[in-house]
Amino acid sequence: MIESVSETVQRQSIEAFQSVIRKSENALKNMVGKEANTSLIEKRLHALNVSLYILEYTWNERADQHYSSLEISEARHVMNNLLPSLKRMMEKSVAGTPQYTLLERRIRAFQLAVQAMEQK
Repeated sequence: MIESVSETVQRQSIEAFQSVIRKSENALKNMVGKEANTSLIEKRLHALNVSLYILEYTWNERADQHYSSLEISEARHVMNNLLPSLKRMMEKSVAGTPQYTLLERRIRAFQLAVQAMEQK
């Protein structure tokens, strides 16, 4: 079972996912315009959307899960692969700065999503 977290952490986690999804969507738009290979960003964006949905599904006790077990498993794998790079970025950041706080919340959100996906 996913660990119990406060409503504040839940809200911050959802906001962290919404933020990174927006940034990824913008990056994808820019890449499409430059005819770059978009497969990696598309895969990550799908994993982010699945992760956000799983958190909302878990915390809001929604009964309308619409992602397959395979999609959830693939998303969990992608999220686990993103965590080390976020942790390295955080090590280079200065505690107390907005960037540090953003990374801290994003890492926490990713970890919670992975926990939730492990239960599906």
